[in-house]
Amino acid sequence: MTVAENRLAELRIELPDAPTPVANYVPAVRTGNLLYLSGSGPAPGPDGTVARGKLGADLTVEQGYDVARLVGLNLIARLKAELGDLDRVKRVVKLLAMVNSSPDFNQPPAVANGCSDLLVNVFGDKGRHARSAVGMATLPGDIPVEIEMVVEVEP
Repeated sequence: MTVAENRLAELRIELPDAPTPVANYVPAVRTGNLLYLSGSGPAPGPDGTVARGKLGADLTVEQGYDVARLVGLNLIARLKAELGDLDRVKRVVKLLAMVNSSPDFNQPPAVANGCSDLLVNVFGDKGRHARSAVGMATLPGDIPVEIEMVVEVEP
């Protein structure tokens, strides 16, 4: 088992299957040592359903944090599918977190921490990243959070 997979096991995290594209795009593009992951929504929660709704109207910050963590699980699963070995992650470079928000919701960064905290817990300092967290009027399928990720990988 790799270091990252051992860490997942220590955290009692089981990765979902990597999500498949739902439109005309590829889930990842590699150029040089950078891997760009397309936006991903949340993996199904413990009850098997996918969260829906707007932060500030339907969901609390805490619920949004949990959803962003589920998005992070999908991103890690995509990394594993693309790289085969999570220890090939040299550094998580950048996240763009898009939060489905009511007009007065002003805490997208607190929601995005769900994914950021997961990445640091799994990858340690290699998981620390630059980030933008912004509110959106809507997201596909009324999902609460969508996140894109750029990762530097070992050859």
